[in-house]
Amino acid sequence: MAANGADVLRARDEATCRIREILDRVGDKWSLTVISELGQESRRFTELKNAVPGISQRVLTATLRGLERDGLVRRTVHPVVPPRVDYELTPLGRTLLDTAWTLMTWALEHMDEIDEARTSYDHAN
Repeated sequence: MAANGADVLRARDEATCRIREILDRVGDKWSLTVISELGQESRRFTELKNAVPGISQRVLTATLRGLERDGLVRRTVHPVVPPRVDYELTPLGRTLLDTAWTLMTWALEHMDEIDEARTSYDHAN
């Protein structure tokens, strides 16, 4: 019985760790914004960079690579000169899109309340 309990705890801990890894990917500073920008159509790197204010080329590259590694974004290199690379959401990435939009909408709707709470907290501490 103890072995079963230990196995259950180990499986739960492993699942929690894997969930945390996934949330770290989509919960970083830029991933949801990039996913949102790819929601309507495929984009070239420069189009994405221009659509996401404040993101550097290096950070956008790293973000896209991480999303591609996790199967959320597909990178397509076209055999033309000059080189052309398009990024688009995969079917798996599309399943995340509605959730991303819901979370971003929630943030927009509650931005002022959060700002007030932060100000109140900062003044009290």
